[in-house]
Amino acid sequence: MAAALRSRSLLQCNPLSRAGLRFASTGSKPLTLKERLAELIPSQIDKVKQIRADHGKKSFGPVLVDQLYGGMRGLPALIWDASVLDAEEGIRFRGKSIPECQELLPKAPGGSEPLPEGLFWLLVTGEVPTQEQVSALSRDWAARAAIPEFVEEILDRCPPTLHPMSQFSLAVTALNHDSAFAKAYQEGISKKEYWQPTFDDAMDLIAKLPNIAGRIYRNVFSDGKVPAIDLEKDYSHNLATLLGFGDNEAFVELLRLYITIHSDHEGGNVSAHTGKLVGSALSDPFLAFGASLNGLAGPLHGLANQEVLIWLRKIQSKIGENASDDAVKEYVWSTLKAGQVVPGYGHAVLRKTDPRYTAQREFALKHLPDDPLFKLVGQVYNIVPGILLEAGKAKNPWPNVDAHSGVLLTHYGLTEMQFYTVLFGVSRAFGVAAQLIWDRALGAPLERPKSYSSDAIQNMFKDKH
Repeated sequence: MAAALRSRSLLQCNPLSRAGLRFASTGSKPLTLKERLAELIPSQIDKVKQIRADHGKKSFGPVLVDQLYGGMRGLPALIWDASVLDAEEGIRFRGKSIPECQELLPKAPGGSEPLPEGLFWLLVTGEVPTQEQVSALSRDWAARAAIPEFVEEILDRCPPTLHPMSQFSLAVTALNHDSAFAKAYQEGISKKEYWQPTFDDAMDLIAKLPNIAGRIYRNVFSDGKVPAIDLEKDYSHNLATLLGFGDNEAFVELLRLYITIHSDHEGGNVSAHTGKLVGSALSDPFLAFGASLNGLAGPLHGLANQEVLIWLRKIQSKIGENASDDAVKEYVWSTLKAGQVVPGYGHAVLRKTDPRYTAQREFALKHLPDDPLFKLVGQVYNIVPGILLEAGKAKNPWPNVDAHSGVLLTHYGLTEMQFYTVLFGVSRAFGVAAQLIWDRALGAPLERPKSYSSDAIQNMFKDKH
């Protein structure tokens, strides 16, 4: 009952969702995602016009010089509709928390985790889709999943020593060859129609990622033989099969959860902002998301879960699998005293335990409660926040999403850490693609912020106190 009330209140504050309620009650044949989006766009254009008319000249407040030098932390500078990150509450996808998404979004037969297809529908429309709509989206993506033969050849010719993320970016960028948006733009499509070929490209992009990821994994870590997409299976099941884990239903469920919770984290992170920035130049979704992947490959963004796993294994090798709390505390203090950070703890925005961490912990408690690494993760969770607070090392001493994901993947046999960021990339495509569609639908302009030199800042304030 409480969940229903929460959902009702969220619907009341979301015009997209209110429109969805009217649509759902008609009893007509469900629209496709593209058809539903076409219905929603006019009202959203009017909404943005009204916001700008009412509030366009209002200020968020002062911009501090420290923000310019500090990575623009906290600087309000982007519109990102699919998700909003609250420092205390964590991420909400179109107003819905992760637990609400787990409860409300359609699931596979016999499954308990949300299907990413439903999450994408939610990100694009603000509505919770029906099981029928999600099944149709699964079939659509499966039908679009084949990658061009020349892209297969590019991947097959990559040396196995080339990092999987470099291969991933290379292949995604090459898909630009068949971009519907690039072709339509060259043919002089009206600006009002930009969103339609962008939507088609976004759908193709997401649909083809499992084949690309599977081919990279098989070439680098296995026998190079890539199985076929099953047209009747959902997205996560096909991805698991391509990686060689499709027979393990628990791993398939893990992928459903993993993709859902990694799909979007508002627009200011490197991969999301990069995709939006490059897309603002009217680069097609393949070029824009290829750039996103290059940002995600950086160690400060997409490699954190590997660092967590390496650190946990160092603990095990140093003090054993079933070490006492005192031994773990001593190791944590030694890490800090050596000038290193505890990986997986703290976040640029969050000031509480990341709900994505909590979702993974609940999955582990259900599926792998006796796994030694999971037990260590839980032990560290009970110990590290107190030590970080005592040491004054973090504004947020609580675990983030990366503190858990590597342990789950390792449990099911996906131990090749270099590949983990590829899975992150598959997931992040959902949020970037959704925003690119809306940016083109709403006529978002080319991004062009103002920059200053250090000398200019000195001169600006030299006579001011």
